Amino acid sequence: MGIPGKIDQWLVKRLLAVVGNPPVSVELADGSKVLAEGTKEPEVRLQLHDRKALYALLHRPTLTFGELFSEGRLSVDGDIARALDVIYSGVLSSERESGTTRRLTRQLFQKRPEQNTVNRSRENIHTHYDLGNEFYELWLDKDYTQYTCAYYATPEATLEEAQAAKLELVCRKLALQPGEIVVEAGGGWGGLARYLARNYGVRVRSYNISKEQVAYSRQRAEAEGLGNAIEYVEDDYRKITGTYDAFVSVGMLEHVGFDSYRTMGATIDRCLKDNGRGLVHSIGQNIPRPMNEWISSYIFPGAYPPTLRQMMDIFEPIGFSVVDVENLRPHYAQTLKHWRERFEANSDKVQDLFDERFVRAWRLYLSGSVSAFTTGQLQLFQVLFQRPGSTALPITRERLFANG
Repeated sequence: MGIPGKIDQWLVKRLLAVVGNPPVSVELADGSKVLAEGTKEPEVRLQLHDRKALYALLHRPTLTFGELFSEGRLSVDGDIARALDVIYSGVLSSERESGTTRRLTRQLFQKRPEQNTVNRSRENIHTHYDLGNEFYELWLDKDYTQYTCAYYATPEATLEEAQAAKLELVCRKLALQPGEIVVEAGGGWGGLARYLARNYGVRVRSYNISKEQVAYSRQRAEAEGLGNAIEYVEDDYRKITGTYDAFVSVGMLEHVGFDSYRTMGATIDRCLKDNGRGLVHSIGQNIPRPMNEWISSYIFPGAYPPTLRQMMDIFEPIGFSVVDVENLRPHYAQTLKHWRERFEANSDKVQDLFDERFVRAWRLYLSGSVSAFTTGQLQLFQVLFQRPGSTALPITRERLFANG
């Protein structure tokens, strides 16, 4: 073996050491294999198909891993989510070590997110959510088209059952009453608003800056006879007008950006009645760090999952009372497994809509998301809050578990 091959093997060993020496083997383009230190039987086998792929991976690993996988220049032997479980666990172990290791890992794996202005938010949402309703309908639930964490009341629940249970959980936490008026920030494909109007007899105004989603939402509401109870507004949450009994946002805070949390809090304060309450449901994390660089570049531009402490910037400056906090992390891991199964079952149709690179990219994104929630890299927070003197919410959680 020549000097270049030995150099490449040494570089791979150094990279594996930085991420905690997980039980991984890497096959290089010349056919040689490198094992992480202390590994006899690797749990994960990666293959780099050209030498340039190695140097790209060394330069910016959390960006180029996804790029190389999408291009077919990096392969993973076996289940991708399981492979990423092992790698993420190594990273977490490494971060618990010395400050020097943490600083090096931070340099390799992080960058500061951009601030989400109104115009940038529109561009970011268009990039992800306006890929086409036909695409999302292939693998999301059929009843409410929910692209957020479901709630598995039983392990055997289907995706449809779990998404309906999530919507019911949100409604029960808010203790909604017939005739009340609810404002929603980030309405998705309109499923929550339809559930609120049909099952709780409330009126809903839902704000969303995705043109595709708003058009879909309006069509579904009219077809289901709910058009008079719901108004879907194609506009930014910062433009909310009117006053409401309840505020709800499910799966939008990730796109707000923590620099805008005080603005969001002020918006809620402006529109919430004196006896009002609200719920924010968001992907989160335990330690503040930017979103994975590849995901923020190719999948979710502008996204940032906050810590609970950062979420308090929405509530504390206004003086809102936080009433209940729940972490649904295991439920999101199961939700993503269901999405991934449906995506794979329809991968040929996805390729017809886009191309093979798109399929590989989304396969990695969904698998990586399963792993992130399984290993605890990401969390799912539901935060219930109200005006400090509000009496709208019951003083026990009994309503959450009542039958019917």
